Formats: sequence, structure tokens, C-alpha cells
Amino acid sequence: MLNRPLKLGTRRSPLAMAQAEETRDRLIAAHPGLAIEIVPVTASGDKIQDRPLAEIGGKALWTKELDHWLESGEIDFAVHSLKDVETIRPDFLVIAAILPREDVRDVLVGAASIRSLPQGARVGTSAPRRAAQLLHARPDCEVVSFRGNVATRLAKLAAGEADATLLARAGLNRLGEHGTGHPLDAEEWLPAPGQGAIAIECRRDAAKVREVLSAIDDAPSRHAVLAERALLAGLGGNCHSPIAVLTTHAGEDLILRAAIYSPDGAEKVEATARFAAGDPAGPAGLAARLLEAAPEVVRVHFSGPMEA
Repeated sequence: MLNRPLKLGTRRSPLAMAQAEETRDRLIAAHPGLAIEIVPVTASGDKIQDRPLAEIGGKALWTKELDHWLESGEIDFAVHSLKDVETIRPDFLVIAAILPREDVRDVLVGAASIRSLPQGARVGTSAPRRAAQLLHARPDCEVVSFRGNVATRLAKLAAGEADATLLARAGLNRLGEHGTGHPLDAEEWLPAPGQGAIAIECRRDAAKVREVLSAIDDAPSRHAVLAERALLAGLGGNCHSPIAVLTTHAGEDLILRAAIYSPDGAEKVEATARFAAGDPAGPAGLAARLLEAAPEVVRVHFSGPMEA
């Protein structure tokens, strides 16, 4: 055990702080007497709220400040929403733990269901996946760009900037907003890769820190989200790529059901694979099948297999 307080780096947003506090509490429960200091940073992605993430640098805007602090030794580990973490990470970092995964579903705020949205409804989202899924199901609807944390997006909705918006159930739960919105069936509205999962990263060479963090690693959640990230790597997806995936456990196996879209939702390709947990060939094969079946208007938004 380390004989000094550990420094936990996190973004400063309310949800990120809630995730950091959950991580701290789990670590202290696993290691009584452990001291942890939460060190917040305002990420670039939190500073720029008026444009879609994909236009201003992608997911790295959520991670680069914390990556720098890890590299310089200013913090010992960092906590992230895994769906906001780039597929390929710097070599000096490792995902040391995945907390037990929360609810993976999206919720619709402003209407009871996608089907019940009024004709021509304006739906606020800046996520390419949500936009494509919405337009695939309801091409009559209009997508309105929404950026910001949960409170900001709910305020925009209340101000009439859109008729409805989509949020992650996991984030609402972690903020205590359990009654907000109407959950969408994950079998019909596939979630984002990594949705609902909290990832804890540290330096690859920090053996003692990795040992401390390993106590709160949830193996089933790790297997599921790493399979989803392997699917992302196989597709060559980025912030512009509409990708949705639902992972279920079947004994020692995982079942991945994935769909990729054209950004306007007009085209959708879906496939399913079952494979042993931890087998990288399963997600890679599923990615190859999806790309092979996809029309050019979909495939153009994916670069194919990425090397770690």
C-alpha cells in the first residue's frame, strides 16, 4: 500500500465530480485508511460549448489536460466517462479499472417515446449516433445542436430551444436525477460504445497504483466495454461516425449487436456476433462484416482497422 495520499484527476463538471467521488468511495471501501485527494481540471471540451465536439477536436478535448497531468506526475490516476475516451490512447497509459457499469440506456426528455414525438419535432443533440438513430426512426424530425452538461441541456430544453432532447440514463442516475426523462428500450435504441462505464486510467509503469486500483475493477463490465472499444478500433470510428452497440452476457460469452449509420440516418447496417469474453477476434470480425455490408455513404465515415 502506498504511504501517501493518492491524487485523483477529474474534469470539473458536476457529473465528472460525481464519478470521481464514487471512485474515491469505492477505493476507500476496498482499502480502509487510504487517503485520496480529488484534483479537478476544466477540460477544453467544457470551455467550448457553442460547437459540436467533432468540429473542435473530438474526444481528446475531454482527456488531454488529464493526460498531461498523468504524464508529468501531478496526479496518480484519472477518472473518465469511457464513452468520452478516444479509442487509441497514449502508450504510457493503461485502463487500470472499470467500475460496475450503470444503466446503458438513453432517455428521451420532452416526450414519452420516439414514436410520440410531434410531427417535425426539434430534438436537441450533438451526438452523431443519436442524430442518425433519430432521423432513421423519424426522418420528419429536425436535429438541433445541443452541447453542455446535463443541467445546461435541460435548461436549453426548458427555454424552448428544442422540443425534446436525449441524455444518458447513467449520467442522470449519478446526478440523482432518477425521475428525469423516459428510458428508451436498449434493444430498439442501441446505446453508445462504453456508455454507462467509468474508466480509471493511470501510468502503465505505476505498479503500486495499478495494484490499488485493481481492487475495484469489475471484470464483467471490463470485458463488455473493452469488446465495444475493440469494435470501434475495427471500424475506425471517430467523433463523426454514428455507431451504436448493445452488449449482453451469455455465460462466458459476450453477444455484441451493433449498427452503423449514414449521418442523415437514411442508411443503417446492423449485425450481431457471439464470442468468448476477452477474444479480440470477435469484435474485429463483427466490424469487418459491418463494413463489408455497408454502402459507400456509410463506409466513408469509417477508416477501417486502427492499430493501437
